[in-house]
Amino acid sequence: MATGRSAIGLDEAGASISSSRFRALKHRNFQLFIGGQLVSLCGTWVQNTAQLWFIYQLTGSAALLGVFGFLSQIPMLLLSSVGGYVGDRYSRHRGVIATQVVSMVLAFLLAALTLMHKIHDRRGAWVVIIVGLLQGIVNAFDVPIRQSFFVNMVGKSDLPNAIALNSSIFNGARVVGPAIAGFSIRLIGEGWCFFVNGLSFLAVIIALLAMRIPPQDEQGATHSPWQSLLQGFRFAMGDRVIRSVLILLSMLSFFGLQFTTFMPVFAKDVLHRDARGLGLLMSASGIGAVLGALQFAARTKYKGMLTWVGTMFLVASLGLIVFSQSRWFWVSAVILFIFGFAATSQMAATNTTVQNRVPDELRSRVMAVYATMFMGVQPIGSLIAGGLAKRFGAPATVAFFGAICLLGSLVYFWRAVPWARSAKPLEAKA
Repeated sequence: MATGRSAIGLDEAGASISSSRFRALKHRNFQLFIGGQLVSLCGTWVQNTAQLWFIYQLTGSAALLGVFGFLSQIPMLLLSSVGGYVGDRYSRHRGVIATQVVSMVLAFLLAALTLMHKIHDRRGAWVVIIVGLLQGIVNAFDVPIRQSFFVNMVGKSDLPNAIALNSSIFNGARVVGPAIAGFSIRLIGEGWCFFVNGLSFLAVIIALLAMRIPPQDEQGATHSPWQSLLQGFRFAMGDRVIRSVLILLSMLSFFGLQFTTFMPVFAKDVLHRDARGLGLLMSASGIGAVLGALQFAARTKYKGMLTWVGTMFLVASLGLIVFSQSRWFWVSAVILFIFGFAATSQMAATNTTVQNRVPDELRSRVMAVYATMFMGVQPIGSLIAGGLAKRFGAPATVAFFGAICLLGSLVYFWRAVPWARSAKPLEAKA
């Protein structure tokens, strides 16, 4: 009998963990969003992988991969604050629909140009890069609006779980998408990969149209647009907790994530694999990222968040250094798995920390600061990484960036963690 009770207790505990991990899915709107996102993001990762491979095949230039990364991300640095302003003043629901429609049009445009054989040489690679720039402009509006839209779908209490589940879906697509791309590039070519991405946007657009979202109060213009944009930045930088985790996140983006730009180089020239090998490497990182996000989603308490952010950044930094020196394919894949777990867990923890401390009337603008310090600094890092890789090689560049991240994590533990216990509670400004 005691054994029976013990088994029942274990079952109840397991059900409780499962329930807490997926609690945001009780909201119909979020169910629709996650379903549409899963399909759409798989298409996005198929296109991202195909674009990188296509450019490298056309040019053989690591520097141009850096240029592509720079131009596709620089709009986030320059325009995300405008996207945040739009998300706070106008309907976030309509805003997300608009950005998805434009992204779909761009994917079909790139597919058409490729399938019509208009892109076939070094000059054609610049067409792919320019389309990447246009998509970056769309993302500068989409990211802050979409991140702040979570609260409209699930409310404040389930917001951290929704953030973590969305991260797991994003990285789940990161597992499937590159693997599909790796096989599809060989079988049907890059153009059809771009076409598949265009079709995938239909899923999320239909899901968004099917949602029942309460009307959002559109704010009147009480300040000039410039003053409104600055409000989000002032709030984020004035909050010591938010400022601390965002600085570490910007280091992860500026230095830590640059290795993804050079994945074709590592796959082809360092590890001597083809497009399928590239897809497997990116999928390994994605699997780790999914598990990292799901692990975070199961959390119901957020004490010690600053320590967790720093620990995950430290693990990711060490992973970068080891990956840069590896010459064995499966060792590299395992390291990327660990890196994906740590980096995604850090990102989810940072997003949760920020969103739980910001008032709703500033949410989109503060999330624009988040987007700027996460995705906005990445293009500058890509440009620098491209130049360094051209001179010193991709492995040396990634090792150098990993060492900088390692140093940053040590400084973080020296300065941030000692006062973490005395910081205001996470929900203090929520």
